[in-house]
Amino acid sequence: MDWKDRRRRFRGVIAGERCIRPGSVHDALSARIAEDLGFEAGMLGGSVASLAVLGDPDVMVLTLSELAGLVLRINRAGCLPLMVDADHGFGNALNVRRTVEELETAGAAGLSIEDTDLPEPFGSGGKPRLLSLDEGVGKMRAALAGRQDPELVIAGRTSAAGINGVADAIERAKAYEDVGVDVIFLIGIKTRAELDAVSQAVRKPLILGGVPSELDDWEYLSARRVRIALQGHQPIAAAVAAVEATLRALRDGAHPSEIGGLASPDLMRRVTRADSYEEMADRVLGRSSEQD
Repeated sequence: MDWKDRRRRFRGVIAGERCIRPGSVHDALSARIAEDLGFEAGMLGGSVASLAVLGDPDVMVLTLSELAGLVLRINRAGCLPLMVDADHGFGNALNVRRTVEELETAGAAGLSIEDTDLPEPFGSGGKPRLLSLDEGVGKMRAALAGRQDPELVIAGRTSAAGINGVADAIERAKAYEDVGVDVIFLIGIKTRAELDAVSQAVRKPLILGGVPSELDDWEYLSARRVRIALQGHQPIAAAVAAVEATLRALRDGAHPSEIGGLASPDLMRRVTRADSYEEMADRVLGRSSEQD
């Protein structure tokens, strides 16, 4: 697998002039579909990984090895550059370094490390809290120290705008920029005034973790150096709804022939790359000569 080529292409997106929408992917097939449809990058969210591996909500019970295994399975299925939400790096700064090493080995094109205090501390009352600025900076340094391939994109992620306000988000973004992260990943930006303030204060490209209606203008986002804007994780939610509806119909007595909305045989052959397997079988198993 040519991980470096994917990372170069992903860096091309970050260094480009326009904002893209990544395809939210959760497994090998969804990544292949996103690639076939022309998405320039895939996004594996932390909540999506927890759903795909454990069937659990996003409460930080997924382990690093489970995430790295999923990332590898997604990456081996095609050539789509994959951005990975690495959450808090699974612990302190030393854990962050290990996280970067594992996800780089699994083929990630980019990953984000955030400054939220995770898992939820005892007594927090369910309200998100941030690490100190010093600890956040330390995690970013550790992430960069763990990178072996300089093409791997490291994003410094902060939720400060929605917790403490945009002034704190700017302070953190500037500090992470000074450490050397490649891009600033912002959660909780809701207005143009907030985005304008951040864009004017920092030099690095930006990633937005959501696009509220006021920001839903891709030319505007591009002009503010936003290079990736996430739009949620509808594909896995759609898959859950389709599986539930299909199984419910079968459980209620529907005949398999009555089930609609299924992938066609042609689509299944394409997403499973059946033709390449048949070609390989003909060459290495001698099937064609036996049939002749």
